[in-house]
Amino acid sequence: MKSDERILREGIIRHCLWMNETGLNQGTSGNISARYGDRMLITPSAISYDALQPEMLASLSLDAEDGAWDGPLKPSTEWRFHLDILRARPEAGAVVHTHALFCTTLAMARKEIPAAHYMVAAFGGNSVRCSAYATYGTVELSNAALVALEGRNACLLANHGMLTVGATLEKAMWLAVELETLARQYYQSLLIGGPVLLNDDEIADTMRGFGSYGFQDISEEKAR
Repeated sequence: MKSDERILREGIIRHCLWMNETGLNQGTSGNISARYGDRMLITPSAISYDALQPEMLASLSLDAEDGAWDGPLKPSTEWRFHLDILRARPEAGAVVHTHALFCTTLAMARKEIPAAHYMVAAFGGNSVRCSAYATYGTVELSNAALVALEGRNACLLANHGMLTVGATLEKAMWLAVELETLARQYYQSLLIGGPVLLNDDEIADTMRGFGSYGFQDISEEKAR
């Protein structure tokens, strides 16, 4: 295994451990993938993150259709939408999927997150959509996620959870944290009568500002 691939695999494991330690995810319900050349590295199915070693991650060809993998353990049951997202979004370097509490609560109610806070602009538009429902691990779920992600870098998955897409692992995880924060704020605002929504011009102004302000990726992966 080349050193840069090992570093990326270690980074995936580190982020998995961190998202569970912080409560962003629970158990093995979430999964993380990252692009490595013409392949995708992804966490294996139903394995405790504490037990993961770099060699245990599955590697799939981005060009394959059958889900064949290299590695000692089968990939996450959600490998399909990870693969399809990375194939459809050449600028994307990583995908984070979690069952974060407030995102999942809204997804269970099939509520999108509107422009209740200017940080919604960090996700590419004036809302974070909630996808249509489909069974986990299916082509239908993958297609629903791609529709919800059009023009966006995050979405809620109906009755399921959330996912974010970033140029790097660090960016995808930052977006996951921001999305759960926004979901919690929106949920709590609904308890006191609902938020006053920002208009499209106000969100567009924020998006322009994000060109020089916002997340700055200083991850080890990028530094190398």
